[in-house]
Amino acid sequence: MTVVCGYIRMVLKEHGGPLTDKQKKMLQEAERSCERISALVAEMSDLGKLESQELAVAQHDIDLAALVAELASDMHEGEDRGVRLDVRVPTRPIVVTGDRARLSAAITSLLHAALRERGEPGAIVAECSVLEGTAPWAVLAVGEEHALPSLVDAGLGTPPPFDEYRGGLGLALPVARRVVEALGGALWSAPGDRPRAGSALRLPLRT
Repeated sequence: MTVVCGYIRMVLKEHGGPLTDKQKKMLQEAERSCERISALVAEMSDLGKLESQELAVAQHDIDLAALVAELASDMHEGEDRGVRLDVRVPTRPIVVTGDRARLSAAITSLLHAALRERGEPGAIVAECSVLEGTAPWAVLAVGEEHALPSLVDAGLGTPPPFDEYRGGLGLALPVARRVVEALGGALWSAPGDRPRAGSALRLPLRT
């Protein structure tokens, strides 16, 4: 795929001669398709390695609240439909241990899925908190505001299942679940008959 993309880019730069506007549009679409296939292949590779526990996951201290705020500031999905993302994070750090790059990708997938699935104008809330149970958890809940309290409470025990095969997102959500689990956490959907009202993840809080 890298070789094919490389040659398409060379042709688009007209190294082989001038192109018509129609030819450029066709090649641009081919380039986008190559990028989508390359991303899918990378996700399949990550998924396979995570399933077989062959993928090394870095362990660094991460302020989950700051990371969510940073990722949300670059999230523009749904703006054209009147859907906005409201972020609620505490002023104090919520520190977890993990792989920043992979955790960022997992959180981005959750935010993107929630914004994409809201069918009408309104707000999706991303809320960071600390859940005190037998062990303290750092929690990120993403979804419709009315669903967040029960969604967070579900993380106290054995969380409900996570609906990872939602349309149009490729393997991003299955990879996200396995990354969170590799970091000692869990990922789940809203309990009850509205699983797409929200999703949440928990990670061990570093104390």
